[in-house]
Amino acid sequence: MNILLAPMEGLLDCSLRDALTRVGGVSRCVSEFIRITDTLLPERAFKRIVPELNHGGRTPAGVPVRAQLLGSDVACMADNAAKLAGLGPEGIDLNFGCPAKVVNRHGGGAALLQTPELIHDIVLAVRRAVPAHVPVSAKMRLGFHDDSLAETCAQAIEAGGASELVVHARTRADGYRPPAYWDRIADIRQAVRLPVVANGEIWTVSDARRCLRESGCTDLMLGRGIVADPGLALAIRAQALALPGDAPLNDQPAVPWGEVVPLLQLYWQLVLPRVVPKHRAGRIKQWLNYLRRTYPEAEAAYMDCRTLRDSRDMQVWLQGLGGLDGLGTAEHPAQLA
Repeated sequence: MNILLAPMEGLLDCSLRDALTRVGGVSRCVSEFIRITDTLLPERAFKRIVPELNHGGRTPAGVPVRAQLLGSDVACMADNAAKLAGLGPEGIDLNFGCPAKVVNRHGGGAALLQTPELIHDIVLAVRRAVPAHVPVSAKMRLGFHDDSLAETCAQAIEAGGASELVVHARTRADGYRPPAYWDRIADIRQAVRLPVVANGEIWTVSDARRCLRESGCTDLMLGRGIVADPGLALAIRAQALALPGDAPLNDQPAVPWGEVVPLLQLYWQLVLPRVVPKHRAGRIKQWLNYLRRTYPEAEAAYMDCRTLRDSRDMQVWLQGLGGLDGLGTAEHPAQLA
């Protein structure tokens, strides 16, 4: 069973990838998108989003990272994919699912689900532009306004030469509102022969079990669920497949709060050099806001730090949680200014 870590713009970046993959259970990551317009990006632009390219395309825990491209210009996507392939990613993923209005206005992300022919041309051009040993995959939603073209888009991706397809089981119009329509992933699986990975609204082991059953998939991609419960991938591996039918589940987090605290502190160290001072504290609060779905202690922690704005105040508060001594101090004194 493969469990993938989802790309999430503005949340699941390289810093959170690093922290979450140290927990275990994740087979592969997909980066947040690299936006392609009408230019050939410099090497630094790829490495800014995917710094793992400096380390063999893997997180410090050794989990491979597939770099994701987003754009609608066929030739430019191919040219940038070729350059990216030279930097040694685990593979290249293509974004046909982003629901953001600013992306869709420019014809990217989920907007492409209205034009299966263009999707095919993009996949085909990228596949031809990169060496055969570099996997090319794609991520899509069920559609833009509705899901009437879901199977057609999936077939276009397959015909273009993609080796894997992740399906987020909602349309762009659905946004992130529950439910996710996992049964429609089963329909897509019947329409294509390439491996299909199920994604969307998987918060618990129970969700994972139902998703696997309804979609017919053997592989999952986790996004907000694993941000809220860092041990979710481990729990799914231990229970979703091992227990038959509707056998009782152990609903205790696989990672206790005492082990989440050092992850938060590690995340802070990773955030310091990458995020401007005024946004650093917000990153910690953003993660805590998800964690409080799983941990009562996170609820208390969030309420305790929610008014903090200054990096130095957040530093002191994080040290007060216990764990690491001298957190982020001597080596980066200027970063806390």
